[in-house]
Amino acid sequence: MAVLKVKFTKTKRDKLAQILWILNWVSVVSGIILFSLGLFLKIEIKKRNEVMAKGDINSVPNMLISVGVIACIINFLGGKICYDCSDANKFSRWKLVMLPYIVCTFCFTFCILVGALMCYTMRNELEESLYLGLRDAIKFYKDTDIPGRCFLKKTVDLLQIGFRCCGNNGFRDWFEIQWVSPRYLNMASKEVLDRLKSNVDGKFLVDGVPFSCCNPSSPRPCIQYQLTNNSAHYNYDFLTEELNIWMKGCREALLDYYTGIMRSIGIAALLIWLFELSVLIGVRYLQTAMKNVLLLGDLEGESDGWLLENSFVETAKYNINIIKNLGKANQISTVSGMNDPNINIQNTDCDKINIATKSIPAAR
Repeated sequence: MAVLKVKFTKTKRDKLAQILWILNWVSVVSGIILFSLGLFLKIEIKKRNEVMAKGDINSVPNMLISVGVIACIINFLGGKICYDCSDANKFSRWKLVMLPYIVCTFCFTFCILVGALMCYTMRNELEESLYLGLRDAIKFYKDTDIPGRCFLKKTVDLLQIGFRCCGNNGFRDWFEIQWVSPRYLNMASKEVLDRLKSNVDGKFLVDGVPFSCCNPSSPRPCIQYQLTNNSAHYNYDFLTEELNIWMKGCREALLDYYTGIMRSIGIAALLIWLFELSVLIGVRYLQTAMKNVLLLGDLEGESDGWLLENSFVETAKYNINIIKNLGKANQISTVSGMNDPNINIQNTDCDKINIATKSIPAAR
């Protein structure tokens, strides 16, 4: 029994073909939108590539870009097919193409769904990439004289100013590393030497942060050194007073930024997926209706269209049997010619045909 069977007159078939022709062109535009969203996300990720560890974070934008290009191609072809389906004579040349086209379009719409879901499942990979990338960027913040790292100070400062953040997880991350270059340390100073000797690794660690951590909205001048020393500043309590530096870590700030972008892209991709799925269902009805009208032979009469010719269970069993038969066809028997009666047959004398000659009576 056919699933969701609908009866179509010639007028309905023509209107369906015209509507699907228009919708396929709208789908081309949706493909361009998917391509643009993927390209935008790829550019945004590349902008802050210096503070991200290498990983699979580009899989989502690459997926969206690929799906967008395929959408433009498939829907352009679908528009041509639906336009010709308004004429039964023109449909005959697409008759054998439509079913493979529907199968390919179904796989394509599934890829859109996968791309949309990836926008929501990418958070963990992105968080790990940001954590490792920011950790290394802060670690090499002081290396302004080393090629390949000299740009990191500017990158981190602009990042902290732009995203109103400080450190990786927070401002205390700067307490654990030496972020002042040795060339700017006065080695003749007893304070500097004592601080270097007090550290096991010989690093110059201070309870301070770079200037880019300062909050310009604070009414108090920025306190970026001796943040934990109450006696170093007038009317200052480290434990109770809200500091005039950014409290949020840059990993959290960037993660919120990219998560917001990917959620918006995911919603757009889901809407496009639903739209493409509805167009695919319409194309399937048009294909079955046109196929049945050709079988009936009455091009002006009514015909049935359906989503599936048989029930879901029967269709699944049928497709599983096809896959099993394809697997059996590819198997090569390893058994010697015992199973084939035509192999290793001994030559006999059956080729020699002895025909008994009859004596021909002599003429008298």
